[in-house]
Amino acid sequence: MKTSIATVSIAGNLGEKLAAISAAGFDGLEIFEQDFLQDAASPRELGQMIRDHGLEVMLFQPFRDFEGLPEPLRARAFDRARHKFDLMAELGAELMLICSSVHPQAMGGIDRAADDLAELAGIAAERGLRLGYEALAWGRHVNDHRDAWEIVRRADHPALGLILDSFHSLGRRIDPDTIRRIPGDRIFFVQLADAPQIEMDLLYWSRHFRNMPGEGDLPVVDFMRAVAATGYAGPLSLEIFNDQFRGGSPEGIARDGHRSLIWLMDQVHRAEPALAGGAPVLPPNIRALGVEFIEFASDAVEAPALEQALARMGFHREGVHRNKSVTVWRQGDIRIVLNTEGTGFAHSFFLNHGTGVCDLGLRVEDAQATVTRAAALDARLFHQPLGPGEMDIPAIRGVGGSILHFIDAKSGLDDVWQVEFTPTGEAAPDFGLTRVDHVAETMDYDEMLSWSLFYSSIFDMQRRPMLDVIDPDGLVRSQAIAAPDGGTRITLNGAQSHRTLAGGFLADSMGSAVQHIALASHDIFASAEAMAGAGFQPLEITENYYADLQARYGLDDGMIARLRRWNILYEQDDSGGEFLQFYGRPLAGGLFFEIVERRGGYDGYGALNAPFRIAALKRLMRGKAIPRA
Repeated sequence: MKTSIATVSIAGNLGEKLAAISAAGFDGLEIFEQDFLQDAASPRELGQMIRDHGLEVMLFQPFRDFEGLPEPLRARAFDRARHKFDLMAELGAELMLICSSVHPQAMGGIDRAADDLAELAGIAAERGLRLGYEALAWGRHVNDHRDAWEIVRRADHPALGLILDSFHSLGRRIDPDTIRRIPGDRIFFVQLADAPQIEMDLLYWSRHFRNMPGEGDLPVVDFMRAVAATGYAGPLSLEIFNDQFRGGSPEGIARDGHRSLIWLMDQVHRAEPALAGGAPVLPPNIRALGVEFIEFASDAVEAPALEQALARMGFHREGVHRNKSVTVWRQGDIRIVLNTEGTGFAHSFFLNHGTGVCDLGLRVEDAQATVTRAAALDARLFHQPLGPGEMDIPAIRGVGGSILHFIDAKSGLDDVWQVEFTPTGEAAPDFGLTRVDHVAETMDYDEMLSWSLFYSSIFDMQRRPMLDVIDPDGLVRSQAIAAPDGGTRITLNGAQSHRTLAGGFLADSMGSAVQHIALASHDIFASAEAMAGAGFQPLEITENYYADLQARYGLDDGMIARLRRWNILYEQDDSGGEFLQFYGRPLAGGLFFEIVERRGGYDGYGALNAPFRIAALKRLMRGKAIPRA
């Protein structure tokens, strides 16, 4: 099945759009009339430019307000269409989209519309062209694909077919299974878009909030399953109107679009194996079993501060790399790798971002299957030269210039700690930290949808509802992505202003992704006491917070006193699950650690406490201490 994308979906001038669409791997495009009209090239030159990029024009669109018009508007509409047919011949386009009319003088009637479209289809056929009719969700008389199909059916012309658009159908909550009754050979083109579930005017929603399949809340997979069941074998195309995309990277948006179509068809084939003609091509979504390691890039000058912070949290230096200036610090199932090499990827990361997380290692069931699926979904593979005795661990490029490595047991990759590292024999204190609870990645808000799709398309991870985190200096959007069992959790935080804490971190670290790391404790009070004894300094929380906390949850005086003593924040969910958390002070680059304990099945991230944490960090940055009685 061929893939396509509308030029309106991508930022940039037409030349930049074509380059991005071609590089992303699309077979063709929908040429949006406005893009064509704004370009200085002639139609013939533009058509050749498209073909020079290895693309074909799969659709010319849109042709508006055609059917059901009274004279003399009707005659003028036919004249407009003939002019567009001339342009299509020059461009090398064979199919034109006609969207249902919104003209105030358009008259209703299935037969009237069918007669107009049949007559125009005859003119198009004489020129070797075809027409596709689409029901706009806000069409004056036709706003449902079922009515559009009835018009096409009655027109009964081989040059006229139906165009389906997932947004127009799903946005009106039309049952997608009604598509299954349409013959596949009468569907000429399929356009796809997702969107967040927002109650607003349909036209405004469509023009500003569409996104790629898998980035929103609409049942696009169900829509595409119904389309596939008709036997449709034509192009799948993306038509995305989105304010963020209009200001984004053409290459990144095009790559996300191509990834979203691969992901979508993979989902369809798994749900309807018979439609795929056999077993799915891709490995299934990868089950992430947890965080195997977190690697920091640093140098000999900055590394001691990080080592001191780790020691104060109860980590010990477990191993030293046999060939490189790399050490492993461990507690429980948590491994922190500290890389101070003067060459290689980590060194390049350090030069660009300073001390920060350059690599995240995930435990998976099959590392090779992971990179196979990731590569098929347009992830960029990562390789660097191996030294003597080093293991070749599969990896891909991740967020903020970082990389993701994958370690499994079946291929022996989990032996890397014995193969590549020499034990130090240092004492291993136990401060009660057991595993990595979650990793918080920060990015520009415009990149959030991209990275959400990246994780959810490759891994067996579900997106949680997006939340607004209030910073005193702006708004940060936050979305958690988690494995079904909660063993692997990543939070994405989109910064909209450099004045927010998240935005300041991005600016100061030159785009480094990981802003904080949350470590799980089996007894947070014992962990806090042990860490305090080792010199750990927590982030100080105000007395006002604890007074409100007692009133909100009815906690007894003893519990409030323990929370206050160790600067522990507290949240309770509707089912009585509890979340306890405290924070360390940020390191020089702005990254900080969080210690958490989950009780009673609590599955969130302490969202109610985020503003208090941000305010405390900003007080610290301004040098304002909290007076204690």
